[in-house]
Amino acid sequence: MLSHELEVLIKSEVPLIVIESTEENQVVDVLHDLKPLHARPLFKWTLTEGIQRIDREMAPQKLFSSPTDALQHIKSVSTPGIYVLADIHPFLDEPMHIRLLKDIALQFDQLGHTMILLSHALTVPVELRKLTAKLDVALPNRTEIEKIVREEAQTWMKQSGVKVQANSDYLQLLISNLAGLTRTDVRRLARNAIFDDGAITESDLPQINEAKYKLLSEEGNLHFEYDTAKFSDIAGFSKLKGWLNERQVFFKGGAASSNLPAPKGMLLLGVQGCGKSLAAKAVAGSWQVPLLRLDFGSLYNKYYGETEKNLRDALQTAEVMAPCVMWLDEIEKGISSDGDDSGPATRMLGTLLTWMAEKKESVFIVATANDIQALPPELIRKGRFDEIFFVDLPTEEVRFTIFDIHLKKQKANPAEFDFARLVDESEGFSGAEIEQAVISSFYAAHGQERELDQALLIGELRKTQPLSVVMAEKVAQLRLWAEDRTVSCD
Repeated sequence: MLSHELEVLIKSEVPLIVIESTEENQVVDVLHDLKPLHARPLFKWTLTEGIQRIDREMAPQKLFSSPTDALQHIKSVSTPGIYVLADIHPFLDEPMHIRLLKDIALQFDQLGHTMILLSHALTVPVELRKLTAKLDVALPNRTEIEKIVREEAQTWMKQSGVKVQANSDYLQLLISNLAGLTRTDVRRLARNAIFDDGAITESDLPQINEAKYKLLSEEGNLHFEYDTAKFSDIAGFSKLKGWLNERQVFFKGGAASSNLPAPKGMLLLGVQGCGKSLAAKAVAGSWQVPLLRLDFGSLYNKYYGETEKNLRDALQTAEVMAPCVMWLDEIEKGISSDGDDSGPATRMLGTLLTWMAEKKESVFIVATANDIQALPPELIRKGRFDEIFFVDLPTEEVRFTIFDIHLKKQKANPAEFDFARLVDESEGFSGAEIEQAVISSFYAAHGQERELDQALLIGELRKTQPLSVVMAEKVAQLRLWAEDRTVSCD
């Protein structure tokens, strides 16, 4: 607890306390509550208001707004006090300010001043580090988040006279999705969800996740995917669907009494265009959690060490977004061997593997790959992922379903098509190739001012040379490798 940690540091007579937090009001409120324990006057300095006494009602006086004047004043005051210096970080690179802070800290026995440097981000000068203690403001836990949500629900009821409509399951999902945010942001997003329609529903969750992601992601290396899917919208993948259903309750912590670890993730290997990306989206959509896509290309930086730092920052954001699904699309392009043991790809691989082994948050990894030869053996050994699935070309039954899905999307009547003929004509086609053939035939029908029909669709299929033919050798090699090393999705 912040109050306990602050109390310990103040009683320990630490002269300089550094707090990195955007929750300025909360820190000041805690210091107010601790006033009976230290019995010293409490002051706050800002560049705009100067030094103000804040533990009692006093007329505001804009005195000592300059950092130099403020520190010189504090040094000259003989009555011990606690001084909160808010946002002083831009001035800590000036020798005069560093020396004044050091003088005040070194004279603690004579002056008795505790200086609290409070800012969203602050680097302590080397000269002050031995005199400083750093205090982290913990983010609110589930109990605190639920309390804030219920307070906002009470506020709504007082204003509207109507009780908030809330399903207990969606309330718990809302609390989970607000984890990792500051108290201020939790209150704002909870208020937005409740005051929009006086209810907590499934429709609130995507908006909460989007707003949360925007608050957390600054570099753009991790992308929030707005459009997810459900497995009911995907043809095939029967074994994969069953495998994921077995693990969903463990991923969301619903089997707390079990000693089994939370699922880590899976690697989807297979032929291009057969639904690996759609499956990644469906995991997040079915589990009702955010989907984050890691863009390996944006991580690379010409300066040594910056690439790995970008990756660590992205992984940290994913942890704060937990529970979530993190999609590593075409992972082989980001961490394939570059022939240099000290190269950025090797260092990125090391960073990723370490995080995968040590992560404790509910971040389910879905990695997709087209070229198994480009993947380093360290990544695909047993234990890295829970399972490696192979996504093969669709079977006759799956192709039947794919045609049904995409014809309905174009508002065509499936009963007017001979599906057995379409399935025969599409032998060797991927799901993406079938989808494109349906779309192309729809364009052709529109251009000819006629309805989409069987003849047009078969014509488009016959114009297409599927990847399984164009790159037959590579597809055959991939299938051969996967035969006894992976689990089939169907």
